[in-house]
Amino acid sequence: MTAYFTRERFGRPQFLAGLLLLAFLAQGAWLVRTDASVATRTIVREHELMRITEGWRQWHGAGIAGAPYSDQLARILKESLDTEHSPLLPLVTAAPPLVLPEPGWNWDLEYWRWLPRLPFLACGVFLGASLWYVARRLCGNVGGFIALTLYCFSPSLIQASAVWEDTEPNIVAAWGAFGTVFTSIAVAHTLYAPREVVLWNWRRTLLLGVSLAIAIGSQFSMIVLVPVALVFLLYVAPVRRRAGLVIWLAACAVGLLVFLSFYFFHLHAFAASMRCADFWDLDWHGLAMLGAYKSIGAEIGRACPALALLAPVALATYAVWPRTRYFGNTAPLVVGALFVALALAHPNAVQGGFLLATVPFLFIFVAGVLADLMQTRYSRPVAACVVALLAVYILRSLIALAHVPRG
Repeated sequence: MTAYFTRERFGRPQFLAGLLLLAFLAQGAWLVRTDASVATRTIVREHELMRITEGWRQWHGAGIAGAPYSDQLARILKESLDTEHSPLLPLVTAAPPLVLPEPGWNWDLEYWRWLPRLPFLACGVFLGASLWYVARRLCGNVGGFIALTLYCFSPSLIQASAVWEDTEPNIVAAWGAFGTVFTSIAVAHTLYAPREVVLWNWRRTLLLGVSLAIAIGSQFSMIVLVPVALVFLLYVAPVRRRAGLVIWLAACAVGLLVFLSFYFFHLHAFAASMRCADFWDLDWHGLAMLGAYKSIGAEIGRACPALALLAPVALATYAVWPRTRYFGNTAPLVVGALFVALALAHPNAVQGGFLLATVPFLFIFVAGVLADLMQTRYSRPVAACVVALLAVYILRSLIALAHVPRG
């Protein structure tokens, strides 16, 4: 036990990272506290209410959420099946209210601001912790703190975690996508070890399968992560491609099992949902539309205003300085670019998940390049500029949060 609680695992960097994550949680909690419809004075909003009722119905054995919808919701939505999501989000939304008896449902009570949103606040914290862990391993403490600071004061990520103003909880898909990509990379690196890596990697294989299930369960179009994970496994460890393929197949099997659990293993409902699922509804014409790029750029800028300055600097440095063009910087850039392309090629109804998932990868790319710049002879002016920019970014985010109107 004493060997586990070492300064390497629980030292000053981890303490400071924990403070940043607490700041993120506090901002999300503030948004939840202020969120209520000014016009109707209703704390539970339309989409959230739909997820609660569908999830509650499934938890109590009265059907599968969205596969199909209840008769009342089917008449309102004019469709019988949810073609974009599995029952995961309704189940997660309705899980905390299970502590209450059904006759106690009173949508005007204060705790209904909190109960359905607690799981998504937790997902936001977990994604931030995952980002810190990966960025610190790739870029050191400096890069880890830059990435985590950008994350913890990102308006869009805070809003998605708080499910503010009836926002879709795309934070779950973003967490699953992040976990899938970097778990596959971590597994691939272990394949160089001279041991029976397929069995030895069972924990990472399990984690990869769960990450795939969470991402695809949150948004069907995230199925693109299945071939992405295979590409990373084969590319990072070309000397053990058979082992990588076996691990990928095992992770897919685990992911399918977890995915089936979202349907409570009702194979008929699962089959009906898969027949109508919107996996590959791509329209590549969006890649040729200038207005679509402006819209995507505006959304990414809203997610993190600091990227308006940091991203061009990082991209220019990456282009002209070979030292920055290594795998730790290239992988998140490639995945971020892929997600932007998929957001352009998908209908507006589901592009939000890809856009939100793009942002953490951009944070790691920017943090990696900036950490490299801080190791040059210009480290002091670069560090001063970065610190000043992050301070302005934090102040701007906090001021904007303070001006959010109370519901």
